[in-house]
Amino acid sequence: MRAAILTAVAATVFFAASSGSGAVRAQEDPMGEARDLFVSNCASCHGMAGEGTDAGPSLQGVGEASADFQLRTGRMPLSNPDAPTLRKPPAFGEDEIALLVAYVGSLGVGPEIPRVDPESGELPQGSELFIANCAACHGATATGGAVGGNAFAPGLHESSPVTVAEAMITGPGEMPKFAFSEGERNSILRYIEYLRTTESPGGFDIGGIGPVSEGYIAWVLAMLILVITVVVIGTRRGEKGS
Repeated sequence: MRAAILTAVAATVFFAASSGSGAVRAQEDPMGEARDLFVSNCASCHGMAGEGTDAGPSLQGVGEASADFQLRTGRMPLSNPDAPTLRKPPAFGEDEIALLVAYVGSLGVGPEIPRVDPESGELPQGSELFIANCAACHGATATGGAVGGNAFAPGLHESSPVTVAEAMITGPGEMPKFAFSEGERNSILRYIEYLRTTESPGGFDIGGIGPVSEGYIAWVLAMLILVITVVVIGTRRGEKGS
């Protein structure tokens, strides 16, 4: 989709350049539409040239991957700069996202949108890497969890492979940046897909929140049932004695 948009923009500029002064201006400023979209929706927080303000960080050099992640997961733009950046439906369509991503990418050298191919990944390697690097925050089954400091690592079952890979290389929010190779990223993505699509053979999994949490909840429920049973038995014996 993004490649098609960029091709269309290039074709429009070429056609305009051959047909008049307005076309010449378009050729001289191919990012004009993208800049206008940025100024209208992003500059109030990030500055007219993405230099950053008191309300938002600089976007110079963050790269296309960061912009694509933030826009595609609906984390940006924020109606309130002080609000938490939570995943929600994107505020822009595909064409607008492509324009904004291209403009932010033009502000400085940064990570590009990664190529992903989960099917080429190795499931055992993905399992090991996920448990060692991701499970502590995102949960043993990638359903999310609290990470302290009022921060929360989201579940990954609704995330696309591209946005998960973008998060790995850009480190949004409390998440660190990971220097995984392309093969390692694909292995992790394959394991996340496995977690998302594989049914649990062990019965009711309480949302797949992990064996420790599920075991604790099961223990609490068992104790509650035991207490109720003791109360019921004691009540019936009391009634018989009277």
